[in-house]
Amino acid sequence: MTILFDETIPVLRIFDVAKAREFYVDFLGMSWDWEHRFAPDLPIFAQVSRGGLLLFLSEHFGDGTPGTKLILRMTGLADFHAELTAKAYRHARPGLHDQPWGWRDMDIADPFGNRLVFSERIAECA
Repeated sequence: MTILFDETIPVLRIFDVAKAREFYVDFLGMSWDWEHRFAPDLPIFAQVSRGGLLLFLSEHFGDGTPGTKLILRMTGLADFHAELTAKAYRHARPGLHDQPWGWRDMDIADPFGNRLVFSERIAECA
C-alpha cells in the first residue's frame, strides 16, 4: 500500500475577526471561504484561500499558538510583492530577501504575531 498525504492546512490563532479579514482578505487578497461558530457569541473557525493555499483561522483557545511561522512555497513572488506594495497597507510593507540557500523570501507578520514567509526558488541549492 502506498501512503500519500494530500495537503497540509495550518491552523493559525486569531483574536479579532475584523482584523483577520482586513489582513487576509483585504491585504493578502485571499478569499474568506467559510466560517463556523457553535453559537453566535462563541469563537470563530474559518477558512481562507488563494490559489492552492488554504489556511484555517481560529479564535478557539488551544487551536494554534500565536507566533507560528509558516514557510509558504510559491511561484510569482515578485508579482505578489508588487501587488501588496501597491496597496500601501499601513501595518506591513514587506521586502524581498534573497537567502544564501537559493530562495527569495517575503516575510509578513499578521496582526496576531503569526509569521507568513512566502518563498520562491531562485537558484538550485548546492
